[in-house]
Amino acid sequence: MDTITDRPFSELLRTATRDRHAEAESSGFLSSMLGGGLGLEAYARYTEQLWFVYRALEEPVPALRDDPVAGPFLHPGLMRLPALERDLAHLRGPGRRAGRPPLPAVEEYAARITECAHEWPAGYVAHHYTRYLGDLSGGQVVRGAAERTWGFARKGDGVRFYVFDAVPNPAALKRDYRARLDALPVGDAEKRRVVEECRRAFTCNTALLRDLEREFAATP
Repeated sequence: MDTITDRPFSELLRTATRDRHAEAESSGFLSSMLGGGLGLEAYARYTEQLWFVYRALEEPVPALRDDPVAGPFLHPGLMRLPALERDLAHLRGPGRRAGRPPLPAVEEYAARITECAHEWPAGYVAHHYTRYLGDLSGGQVVRGAAERTWGFARKGDGVRFYVFDAVPNPAALKRDYRARLDALPVGDAEKRRVVEECRRAFTCNTALLRDLEREFAATP
């Protein structure tokens, strides 16, 4: 790994996780789902699993708002649980939320986020970064594909998870987020741990997709 001080930390994070990011993006489940090959049920199951991940990310927010490491990243406009629940009500019916237990990989993923939130705020930032900046960027590709494949209204019910109404300028928010990463108030050794946690976060996401791929491969 490069010396931490050689370049901005946000750039180091991006390059050090590029391989894990590409692995997640190349998921067979994701491409089949968005191409319509697995049916709307696959999209609903995926949305259910995201609910468990974002519950783990967002339930600790009140306790972390004043934390000097995690607090600066907790922009209220990023919160996704209400939008996820609205999407699930549209996909599954009112009050359903996540109707079944999480898949094993998702349970492990959520548990790791919770552990970091309670014990290691810089590690929590790693998970926050991989999810929310991904939602603001590649998540928009997912939204467009879902709208085309299943006929959801543009930015309407079913895809509201990907719509950041409370973020008037996503590009500016991403720039500000990266600047906060560059100013992360921890030492070099801790930053190296954050890089590894980001890699772990991408691996967790890939495991989520593989669990779904196995589930739908087994569906007659």
